[in-house]
Amino acid sequence: MQPGYVLSIDQGTTGTTVLVFDHAGQVRGRAYSELTQHYPRPGWVEHDAEEIVLVSMKVVAEALRAAGIQPDELAAIGMTNQRETVVVWDKATAKPVGRAIVWQDRRTARYCDELKAEGVEDMVRAKTGLVVDPYFSGTKLKWLLDNTPGLRERATRGEVCFGTIDSWLVYQLTGGNAHVTDYSNASRTLLYNIRELTWDAELLALFDIPAAMLPAVRPSSTVYGETNPQMFFGTRGIPVAGIAGDQQAALFGQACHSPGMAKNTYGTGSFVLMNTGADAVASDERLLTTIAWGVGDEPVQYALEGAIFVTGSAVQWLRDGLGVIGNAAETRELARGVPHNEGVYFVPALVGLGAPHWDPYARGMLIGITRGTGKGHVARAVLESMAYQTRDVIDAMQRDSGITLTELRCDGGASVNSVLMQFQADILGVDVEVPRIVETTALGSAYLAGLAVGFWESKAEIAEKWALDNRYRPRMDADQRERLYRRWHKAVDLAKGWALDDE
Repeated sequence: MQPGYVLSIDQGTTGTTVLVFDHAGQVRGRAYSELTQHYPRPGWVEHDAEEIVLVSMKVVAEALRAAGIQPDELAAIGMTNQRETVVVWDKATAKPVGRAIVWQDRRTARYCDELKAEGVEDMVRAKTGLVVDPYFSGTKLKWLLDNTPGLRERATRGEVCFGTIDSWLVYQLTGGNAHVTDYSNASRTLLYNIRELTWDAELLALFDIPAAMLPAVRPSSTVYGETNPQMFFGTRGIPVAGIAGDQQAALFGQACHSPGMAKNTYGTGSFVLMNTGADAVASDERLLTTIAWGVGDEPVQYALEGAIFVTGSAVQWLRDGLGVIGNAAETRELARGVPHNEGVYFVPALVGLGAPHWDPYARGMLIGITRGTGKGHVARAVLESMAYQTRDVIDAMQRDSGITLTELRCDGGASVNSVLMQFQADILGVDVEVPRIVETTALGSAYLAGLAVGFWESKAEIAEKWALDNRYRPRMDADQRERLYRRWHKAVDLAKGWALDDE
């Protein structure tokens, strides 16, 4: 008899969540732990890769206890991860050569400017679907190779491995037997040709990346290997069978399996994805064309994506940086305590601006404050900034695709905030739908893993499990919507290029 549960490790930017799902797609056990953030210089963001492993395994154990099950009751393990974050480790010892460089890190901004000046961006975009920006893995990996003594030589000899966080964790879980990634994560590196489905020799030469350090690229739903008993509680080998970058996993978990369906995930950042099917749609609006997933031998599916760098982490900044709130839930009550923003806008360009602006030199700005401005106005401005940024991306996506959205499926931590969700519907002018299970990144990777081992039979079976929790309908009149949105763009224009003369 097949074991009755699938476990998903959702390794995010600020922490790791682990969920245990049963065959009905219901959560049977859950655990979470935060992760230390390191900011060695302005614009630099790092993680301790070994801490990621320790935190993840601790949370796995807690989730299994919460579910009341033993490890050998798992049919499979799925993995979803913060994308673009770079780890390099020693192949023999499985120890990292230094800290991981996080996707938010901007240290390669000047190098990206040089590449653009050389005129290579069109070539890069045609092959990868991405823009030249510090956000992606390729420039971060080049920086590590250029700034770690002897590392490029070791990489050329095949002594070290490169990977995004999925690769790093799977290598650890399998005891070094699987150095792999999936299509979705590979498509975020600036090194992978998303149409030919291969590491691209011209791109590797451009960034001076030795091919010997790269992982094998496999479908998002397939068996990559089995857990090493020494690593995974002494139990039998459990198939590690699903990998997807967090946003692609959320698209899958939201059952957006058909072209034209779209979702937004509110996490550290926010990421709007629209399924475009087997067609890799080139963007004229500076959105990203990315691989959504590959399931077994089925054709690879693509998506348009708008990456918003700072949404939930702005709330964390209110809590940890300013001490304005004690926990994230307080923002709802503070915002609810004021009828509107009183002209206060917050541009959360704390690590530059992502899509569709792509300005690494933009910086955060709070504008419109008066003597009457209070904590409620600031909290509301922070929440509203998430919705404004989402509209920026949705508008660009509709122009690119020619599809007019009639609904947006939303998930992630902030989707439980009714003030934000109502304002999101108001500023978009379309219905916002929130599912019963909002941790759709973990759910998506669990579904991918379960499909690979036959725990679930098909995507159609999975789609039937999607269930609505709340629907928010627009209440704002069109004139007010457009007036608020015009002022948002005025604030964004003021924030752009702020740090250009400082870096």
